[in-house]
Amino acid sequence: MAPLIHCVRHAQGFHNLGHENWQMIDPLLTPAGEKQCEKLREDFPFHSSVELIVASPIRRTIYTALHAFAPVFKKNPGLKLIALPDLQEVSDLPCDSGSDLESLEKEVLDNNLPVDLRLVSNRWHVKSGRYAPDGEAIRTRARDARRWLKARPEKAVVVVAHGGLLHFLTEDWEDSSMYTGTGWANMEYRTYRYTEEEGDDGTLMEMDTSRQRRGKFGSRPTPGQQKDFYRFCREQWDRDGVQLSAGEREKAAAADRNE
Repeated sequence: MAPLIHCVRHAQGFHNLGHENWQMIDPLLTPAGEKQCEKLREDFPFHSSVELIVASPIRRTIYTALHAFAPVFKKNPGLKLIALPDLQEVSDLPCDSGSDLESLEKEVLDNNLPVDLRLVSNRWHVKSGRYAPDGEAIRTRARDARRWLKARPEKAVVVVAHGGLLHFLTEDWEDSSMYTGTGWANMEYRTYRYTEEEGDDGTLMEMDTSRQRRGKFGSRPTPGQQKDFYRFCREQWDRDGVQLSAGEREKAAAADRNE
């Protein structure tokens, strides 16, 4: 049986404090973000059932996972956080680009962090090819991440990722522009199961209790509505200056200059 998936957006990072910080490469959590981790650690009701924790290899997701889910690591001394590159954020802004593998390995070793970097390649942080900031590449790696998670033997998994990527991972675009570049608040978590439709090998569906926890009591959006939400979201992201690629941002800046 496919595992239950608890998806979590990382805590506040320094890049979340303002556009001027978007040029920071792989920023860490703010003191407020660390307190957000403490709060989720206290409030999250499923620590005892979680058997695996997976995160983007970007530092703010790694430290969110280690801080917020410390009870899981304490209960399972041999457990290591698995860093999964397909979960990295969607844009090529410096703040959404990770550190090189050598730097990550040194940080993990120097701080004795329970982090498994074996799935992280030397060029995982280069925003090209598989990790290019375009919709097709992002949808492909989000799909592959869903399939990878579905094949895991654990019964309950925590996935710590990013506001933009989580929309692609869950294929849910409702309220996707509530915050800058996402509909997920820092440290928000939602719980999903895989659908059991014949021939489907990677579709997540948010559980009713999870939707109700965030005030969603009506019917779920239809596939057609999700397509409309996606189009609206991308338009809003463009207006907010969070285009996926540097090329898109330059075109938007040139258009603004010509107005």
